[in-house]
Amino acid sequence: MKKILLATIAIAGLLIAGNAQQTKPSVTAIIKTPDALCENCKKRIEAYVKPYDGIVEINVNYRKGETKVKYIIDRINIEEIKAYIANCGYDADDVPAAEFAYNRLPGTCKKQKDGGHPGVKPPPPPPPQTPQQQ
Repeated sequence: MKKILLATIAIAGLLIAGNAQQTKPSVTAIIKTPDALCENCKKRIEAYVKPYDGIVEINVNYRKGETKVKYIIDRINIEEIKAYIANCGYDADDVPAAEFAYNRLPGTCKKQKDGGHPGVKPPPPPPPQTPQQQ
């Protein structure tokens, strides 16, 4: 009985050790999404891209107009991720939005020239330095 228990524990330990060595390398990338500037855009992109194989995590920062993606490099590449975002209706770095998807976006999520939300606001300028601070 003890031999069977020890054998079972040994096999389980080997299986766990074997699975631990199979972690795939992942990369985090930031993709400029200058037209994704509201909560609805964020939800739309995250819901569309997250299910694809290889996407570990995606977070759209609509205040900055960028998307941070963590992905497994053996399963997907950055160009495919940009294409998925473009197929969702948004520009992704150098990949323009797919026209059919862009036309389906609600009016509030379109580009400023088409009556949508305004562009990314530049950061405020630093406060002027007084002679005491120099």
